[in-house]
Amino acid sequence: MDTHRKIIGIVAAPGYSDRIGAGLEEAMPELLDYYVDHSTEWIVESDIDSLTGVTEKTEEVIASLLEKKEDRGWDMAICLTDLPLLYEGKLVIAEANEQRGAGLISLPGLGATPLIKRLREAVLHLISEMHDGSTDEQRKRVGERWERKSTPPSTLKKKDPMMLIRKRGFDRLSPIYRSVTNDEDNNIDVRFHVESRPRGALRMVTGMVRANRPWRMFPSFFRMVAASFGIGSFCLVFPTLWMLSNHYTVPRIAGLALMATGLLTVWLIAAHKLWEKPKEAHSAYLSRLYNGTTLLTLLTGVLFYYVLLYICFQGMVLLMVPLDTVDSEVTGELKPKAYIYMAWITASVSTILGALGSTLEKEETVLDGTYGYRQKERYEWAKEQEKKNG
Repeated sequence: MDTHRKIIGIVAAPGYSDRIGAGLEEAMPELLDYYVDHSTEWIVESDIDSLTGVTEKTEEVIASLLEKKEDRGWDMAICLTDLPLLYEGKLVIAEANEQRGAGLISLPGLGATPLIKRLREAVLHLISEMHDGSTDEQRKRVGERWERKSTPPSTLKKKDPMMLIRKRGFDRLSPIYRSVTNDEDNNIDVRFHVESRPRGALRMVTGMVRANRPWRMFPSFFRMVAASFGIGSFCLVFPTLWMLSNHYTVPRIAGLALMATGLLTVWLIAAHKLWEKPKEAHSAYLSRLYNGTTLLTLLTGVLFYYVLLYICFQGMVLLMVPLDTVDSEVTGELKPKAYIYMAWITASVSTILGALGSTLEKEETVLDGTYGYRQKERYEWAKEQEKKNG
């Protein structure tokens, strides 16, 4: 059997998604050989295009992708974007044009985790749609061919020929539907989307928070941790917190914790000017979506900070606050859980007194974790590339 060669281009936006695209170069050829066509030599290349990270309009992204595909001499091309994509108000996860060999995947549409595994499945499926066809009969033949195969690659189990990705937990709450279209204006033959707008919004927001990588912000909280820990350690010397911990109820302590983390999140948004005002570049809905994602991303970082602070104070309480001394100061019988409550209350009080008014270290890292800032950077990057290309 003669072997022929096909080149697949993976085009991604500058930043996070371009690193993912580069990682697919090594993983995809083996999967394509197994699932799509073993008689073809598959070559996967990756590239960066600013437009994939600037516009939320799928038709503009596909048009830019087709132009790059033609310039680079690729047989097929798939664009990866970390922007949310909508069609008629519904969340779009992926699209493909069979005739012209172009596909598009929105990373937030894949949900929160595990992203890399889902992305491999999605890329593989779109290439199969473009190579083998999108009609029901063609997909049925693909499924029969897959069923006859055995021992799939360890990185991916057997797939359903009609599903973009296999269902995993959260996907049952926000199912992905496949539809064959005649959308000639937008160069689309097959589209994967979420029918329900509320469920689509839930999937989209969790995916966008995942794309923001809130864990990268955590080192920027160390200055606030130090300030709060110093103030909390001082407060633990006095018996006031001891008495409160013996009389406070869980709802009251939880309310104090929610107030502390909420105030800190709002303060950080205001101090670093992270709230985005509606712009002509995208709809008011997307502005609200970006702001909601920024809020959840920062809240996630604040919760990491709060848990670390609680662990530190719990250790201090156990090591440095004598039980008999506390018992002599509080009124009534000392409850064993007071030691847990003491650290919990101290974490909340020190957050309010120490963290509010502070700013984060490495502000660029925090800003890079928000969509509005990344969009601004990409617009500037795109302008610079236009000037270079002249």
